Order: sequence, then structure tokens, then C-alpha cells
Amino acid sequence: MTTVTKSIDVHVPISTAYNQWTQFETFPEFMKGVDTIQQLDDRHLHWKVSVGGQTREFDAEVTEQHPDERVAWKSTDGTTHAGVVTFHKLAPDETRVTVQLDWEPEGIAEKAGAIVGVDDHQVAGDLDRFKSFIEDRAHETGAWRGDVPREG
Repeated sequence: MTTVTKSIDVHVPISTAYNQWTQFETFPEFMKGVDTIQQLDDRHLHWKVSVGGQTREFDAEVTEQHPDERVAWKSTDGTTHAGVVTFHKLAPDETRVTVQLDWEPEGIAEKAGAIVGVDDHQVAGDLDRFKSFIEDRAHETGAWRGDVPREG
């Protein structure tokens, strides 16, 4: 299992950063390798990603979601993939966004990439693109303020 944890400070209020992160279908606009995400309902997503020249599809479930605090998900089939994003208010118009991503590399190319830090660079780049995406707009493209409690 590979784990990557990265943070970035964005110059928008915490609610703006959080609200944008709830818009899963916009992830391809700032996440390299994410081709599409379909939000099927409040808890279920279908991902299509390209990794190392391979296309993969998998379903994921939002396992926990609390407005202005965190969004967590895990795959329910196919690729082993889980993540959590937390939001920390630094100032009225500044938020720290922290991503922790856990996934199981498949095949020689992905395993080699994980060893040399390709994953770290990918997540850092995605966060840089998220920063530009949200700061350039200065407002979110949508919001879902519902609460998904952690089960179990």
C-alpha cells in the first residue's frame, strides 16, 4: 500500500474550499489522471482514471463527510483506493487543504513509480492545480453541505 500526504494553503474561506471539494465531477479539471467521476448519489461515485498508460474504472463510497472539516472515501471494487481531505481555517480567507491518499500500485510501472516518488509529485501537482482552480474563480462551482457520518 502506498500512502501520500500533501498540504497546500489556498487563499479562500474554508467553506469555499470545502464546497468545491464536494463537487467530485469537477476533479478532472485539476487532477491529472482522473478522466471522469460520476456522482451516483450522496455516498456513491464511479471513477475512471488513467495511470501509467492504463485506464481503470472503480466505484467508491464516501465514508465520512462533515462540512468545512473533512471528506473521506474508499473504493468498493476494482482498484484499492482510499483518501481523506481535511480543511483547516488559517485565517478568514485562508485555508489549509490536506490530502491523504492510500492506494495499491498495480503492475511493475506503478510500483516503480511509487518507489521513486511519482505519486508524491502527482498529488502535489493536483493540489497546485486545485489552488489555481479555486483562487482564480474566488468562489466554488457548487456545494453539498450534507453530513455523512462514519459507519461502524
